[in-house]
Amino acid sequence: MKVFIVEDSADVLSRLIETFAEIDQVSIVGNADSEFEAIELILETKPEVVVLDLQLRKGSGFNVLRILRKARMTPKVIVLTNHAYDQYFQQCMAAGADYFFDKATEFMKVQEVLGGLANGSCDINR
Repeated sequence: MKVFIVEDSADVLSRLIETFAEIDQVSIVGNADSEFEAIELILETKPEVVVLDLQLRKGSGFNVLRILRKARMTPKVIVLTNHAYDQYFQQCMAAGADYFFDKATEFMKVQEVLGGLANGSCDINR
């Protein structure tokens, strides 16, 4: 399963890459830290899953999500953010996100979801 990571923190990106390396059948096909770069590379690499931060170096994860859906891109989108406010959750879900997790308290749920998606048994919702 091809995974693309959109994250502007080098430390968080490194932790995600390390965490995902432990999951069989998961291959990281790229990463980006800005809106424009993310959109360009996601359209190019066509991942099955995008792990998306909302606050980026330049631009917004909200815009990445909206543009992917307008382009009829259908990867599963896992939002992982430090800004896990209810209004952001609702905006992301309305824009087509599949999952929404708080980096501070739900970081490892991303690994659970990817593992479940990779083996076809994901039952984690949010």
